[in-house]
Order: sequence, then C-alpha cells, then structure tokens
Amino acid sequence: MYSTSDFRNGLKVLIDNKPYEIIYFQHVKPGKGGAFVRTKLKNLRDGSIVEKTFRSSEKVGKAEFSDVEMQFLYSDDNFHFMDTETFEQILLPANIVGDNKFFLKENMLVKILMMGGEVLNIDLPAFVTLKITHCEPGIKGDTVSGATKPAVLETGAKIMVPLFVNEGETIKIDTRTKAYVERVN
Repeated sequence: MYSTSDFRNGLKVLIDNKPYEIIYFQHVKPGKGGAFVRTKLKNLRDGSIVEKTFRSSEKVGKAEFSDVEMQFLYSDDNFHFMDTETFEQILLPANIVGDNKFFLKENMLVKILMMGGEVLNIDLPAFVTLKITHCEPGIKGDTVSGATKPAVLETGAKIMVPLFVNEGETIKIDTRTKAYVERVN
C-alpha cells in the first residue's frame, strides 16, 4: 500500500480496483483541521481524468504494472505487436490503440503498459518522423506570422504545418501534442 506521503507525479496506483496514474498532487495543511492531499488522477483504462482528495492518513493500493518494449508490426482490423525479448506476438483492437494509430509506423518500438496480462496503454516515442503524402502548396505573400496549412501524413494523420513545408517532405512530430516540430533531411 502507498501512503499519501509516497505520492509523486507518474505514480501508478489502484483505487477501487481501477488503475490510475497521478498526474498532479498537492499537500495541503490548512490552519484548521487535518492535512490532506489534493490529486488529479488519470484512469489508465479509459483515459479519463478525475480529481480526488485524500486525508493524510489514507492509503491506496499498489499494483503490479509492467512496461514491455514491443515492436509494431502491421495493422489490418487489429494492430499487431511483437515483444522484442520473447518474440511473442499480440494483437490489439483499434479501441485500445486509439489515436496513437496515426503515429504508428511499421517496425517502430513502443512501450506497452500492462497489468496482469491486460494492456492498459501504449506509450509512443516522444517524437516520430513521417512523410507528408498530401498538402496544398503555400501561397506566396501569405506569410502572416505563424501561418499554417493542413497536411496529411503517410499514416493518415492530419496536422497543421508551416507554409514552407511541401508534399513529399519528411517532418518530425511531437506525439504528445500531435504538432509539427521541424523538417527532417
């Protein structure tokens, strides 16, 4: 069991038999009454965020989580991954992969968070490089600061890119914000 004094950002805990990750916490000691801890928790199964307050003496469950490095192989109706150590393959339905599917490239290494054999989350690398398959050419003179245009990537993702980026170029994308970072040669 974890005590509230063990809380830190990124700690994974079990509350009511549901896996959560602490994304924010604050110890509060009011002038009157007992101390408490205010938290924001991310549900690892569905991604929802909840706020919860704990008394300073409360304890929460400890769960056995494992991060397994896997290689993305291919997708059809499902997404196929292979464990890089045991070469065992698993397939995940699209609802578990979610919007990460737009940044998965064949042979990419990802970390898969598991709890008791159940896949909870897919952790992509912070940055991926993808090729632009379609975008309109930038219009000369349309150079208002920070001007952007829509682009479609090789994985089907649609993001906004600067006007100077053209079709066929490879760009670097931040998977956390799903935003353009830079061109790659």
